[in-house]
Amino acid sequence: MSSDSSTSKWADLAPRVLSAVAMAGIAIFAIWSGGVVYQAMIIVVIGLCMWEFIRLLQPEPSTVPIALGVAASVSLLVSSLGAEAAPGIAFSPKIAVLFVAPLVGAILLTSHRLLCFAYGLLIMLAGLGFLAMGPGPALIWFILIIIVSDVAGYFAGRLIGGKKFWPRVSPKKTWSGTIAGWIGALILGLIGMSQGIFTPLEAFLVPLIAFAGQMGDIVQSAIKRMVGVKDSSNLIPGHGGVLDRFDAMIGAAGALVLLAGVGTLIFAG
Repeated sequence: MSSDSSTSKWADLAPRVLSAVAMAGIAIFAIWSGGVVYQAMIIVVIGLCMWEFIRLLQPEPSTVPIALGVAASVSLLVSSLGAEAAPGIAFSPKIAVLFVAPLVGAILLTSHRLLCFAYGLLIMLAGLGFLAMGPGPALIWFILIIIVSDVAGYFAGRLIGGKKFWPRVSPKKTWSGTIAGWIGALILGLIGMSQGIFTPLEAFLVPLIAFAGQMGDIVQSAIKRMVGVKDSSNLIPGHGGVLDRFDAMIGAAGALVLLAGVGTLIFAG
């Protein structure tokens, strides 16, 4: 192997590390500060995710992605006024404002309209979920679920291998890794139950949150393959876009909001 090829292999290491440190620093500061600072971070992140998503569906130069990104942030800001009212948040009247950006996008775009509405709404629900969890124990446990599922899946997939989960969309993901992610999440849920964090029902629902995170990653990969791009944007040096970093959490947080809303309807009835 030549020195040139070896150098090029690690050419993006410095920007990746610096970007990761910067993102971690911003996240830690926002979570530690809480309140308006945390809310502002989530609102900005969701606006950027919506902007990147619409750009994927409509890559030609247009003001539509920017407008919908701003609309997503404003909508989430309005809806966040009641975010602390979980668990019934998913079916409260405030949910209506979250439909604005996905619905307007579905009307304005000339193709992929259903995808725009469905995934766009998932982004909005995820944002509301992050605000509802707040910078506290619920958010920490949520992040742990995603991390444990991802780490368990990574090592099981590498060590065990086997049949691919969805080879056409995500060639590296295996069934062994996927199932290991569920098991890791379940173990974490049981640990949380033993500490009084989760009820028995919640502990056994934790793998569903992990699975939603896995599917969030896969769905975003499928969207990028469909439009023929590697990253959602080049906003983060060495990492791609914001959506590339939050795809699993968007799937999991959106699912969490829906589960909370369904649970509220069931027990209220």
